[in-house]
Amino acid sequence: GEPCIDELEVYTAEDNPRNIALASVGTKARASSVFPNSEIHRLEHINDGKHGNSRSWISNESGKGWVELEFPETVMVNRIIWGRDREQKFADRLATDYRIEIASGSNDWHVVASSADRLPYKPGAKPQLVVSYAGLKPEQAAEVKKMAAERTELEARIAELSRSAVVYAGTFADPPGSTYLLHRGDPMQKREVVSPGVVAAIPVKFDTNPKMGGKAKLSENQRRRLVLAEWMANPTNPLTARVIVNRLWQYHFGEGLVSTPSDFGVNGARPTNPALLDWLAAELVQPSIAGLRAQPDKSGVLLVQARAAAKELPKPWSLKHIHRLIVTSATYRQSSTPRPEALAIDAGSRLLWRFPTRRLEAEAIRDTILSVSGKLDLRMGGPGFSFFEPNDNYVRVYAPKKEFGPDTYRRMVYGTVVRQRPDGVFGVFDCPDAGQIAPKRTRSTTPLQALNLMNSGFTMQQSGFLAERLNQEVGNDPKAQARRAFALAFQRQADDAELEASANFIREAGLNLFCRALLNANEFVYLF
Repeated sequence: GEPCIDELEVYTAEDNPRNIALASVGTKARASSVFPNSEIHRLEHINDGKHGNSRSWISNESGKGWVELEFPETVMVNRIIWGRDREQKFADRLATDYRIEIASGSNDWHVVASSADRLPYKPGAKPQLVVSYAGLKPEQAAEVKKMAAERTELEARIAELSRSAVVYAGTFADPPGSTYLLHRGDPMQKREVVSPGVVAAIPVKFDTNPKMGGKAKLSENQRRRLVLAEWMANPTNPLTARVIVNRLWQYHFGEGLVSTPSDFGVNGARPTNPALLDWLAAELVQPSIAGLRAQPDKSGVLLVQARAAAKELPKPWSLKHIHRLIVTSATYRQSSTPRPEALAIDAGSRLLWRFPTRRLEAEAIRDTILSVSGKLDLRMGGPGFSFFEPNDNYVRVYAPKKEFGPDTYRRMVYGTVVRQRPDGVFGVFDCPDAGQIAPKRTRSTTPLQALNLMNSGFTMQQSGFLAERLNQEVGNDPKAQARRAFALAFQRQADDAELEASANFIREAGLNLFCRALLNANEFVYLF
């Protein structure tokens, strides 16, 4: 296009160089042509001392043009600077093929510099150093060589200091065309095309090219994800709702209606109560009046009927509704007391003739200890905490902490999980390895569990905190301390025999040891 210059600067060869090109010192500018009818591209802008495209000169000839400056005096110059747009908003019309001429009179023009001895201009290319020793004396060449070596060394140092941390990150992008089955996993041996699909055994239509309507602007990747999500959440999908309610049942009873929560296929276990599983799944997808009536209410049946009449049903896919149904059911609220005749038929209580006794999970035990001692930090969100000592080793070493402070009193869900390195205190309570999928946890009873809970620094520390809490809340009376401790730890009142035995224990062994024994009681660690 037409060459453009936002400012032409010419500096004198003096101790304090002056820009002799400025119109303000009397220099006059002429040009081969000026871009017509433009308020921002004018000849007077070539030497007005202001930079930027909005105050520039543009030739009216494509690919050529010249500017001439007439100085008010004869001067020695040694530096000429120009730019296309030093505000860096425009990069076109840059003058890269040029010739600079000077004259002291009207007819003695001669070239003093040009682009002929410059490297070709390549947009976006990194600057490179090219050293030429042509025409230099030996001592000058040696000096140039020394300076070039120093420059190379300094550039390497700058690059080293400027290097930031390397981050391995991914980017979201649309699928790159078709996906192929790869022979023996080799990306160079493509076989047949694999189309998006779902489990064929589930009789729900999976439309890979639906009518998107207002969602037509979605990318291919977003469209595929949306189609899959709609297929999963389709009310007629028999699998999704059943898997979810089975997991909820497992969390409340320790075992799901289907004992293989991640396998509902032919290799999985059959449900112990298929009709109940179906009904809960239906209640999740579309809550019913029957579901409301299954819930006890403080106001009795009348309020339930009023809610049903007003159609104030829970929203579809409400997990809270299913939780409420389960924990308010007669099955969940029944006693765990065994009966000999039932034990002979169903010792594992798979048919739930009693509430199945089980130990709390590691997280629940730890958080309950902190709650009873009054130290549990219930803050939500934010960074987590570590169960391991900090260290600056080149290879990270995970040494369990021996002392615990307020920064570790948050709920255990905020604790950093390390693969193959469980927490030193509660890791023995069947915490799954973080490197493996665990649809349900194993359940074991080992000596290490009892030893950790009795002798760990964490338990002894929290026992002391619980003792301090009891002293602050009820004073020094052993019976009052025992009564309050039972309410905190077991959520019930102690009977007379328990109260008397506990008070005697406190008098003989001390409040700290009593609190420690309380945190190790079966009633504290197990659900009955």
